Amino acid sequence: MANAGSRLILAFDFGTRRIGVAVGNELLASARELEPLSARDGIPDWAQVARRVDEWRPDLFVVGLPLNMDGSESVMSTRARKFGKRLYGRYGIPCEMVDERGSTREAKSIARETGHRGNYRDQGVDGIAAVLILEGWFARCEGLPSR
Repeated sequence: MANAGSRLILAFDFGTRRIGVAVGNELLASARELEPLSARDGIPDWAQVARRVDEWRPDLFVVGLPLNMDGSESVMSTRARKFGKRLYGRYGIPCEMVDERGSTREAKSIARETGHRGNYRDQGVDGIAAVLILEGWFARCEGLPSR
């Protein structure tokens, strides 16, 4: 494992049809989106996940936790937690859950403003959301406000 502060992190925006993925470097506090994973009812193709893990060799996973706006758990929160536990169980890499309230809405706004990949309704904003989740984690770790 890399020294604290220079860890490589894979972040996930859990969804039932697509799972957004971003990779980031803790030292630089920078993140970039990767191609989203396809999922069937929230279950990814684990071979695709394994390829990402083999390629990036992360020190930590970060998974967005879709809480309700009042902070309460939702069905999707439970499913995202289960996904995080499966990541840890399969790869033995620590996994942290991060409050992602508002990330999808912000990702859609960013996609509209930047013309990201054409029509975000067709392409999805999962990767942007994963970047926002990871940036939020960086900000929380540094004590800085997120975007």
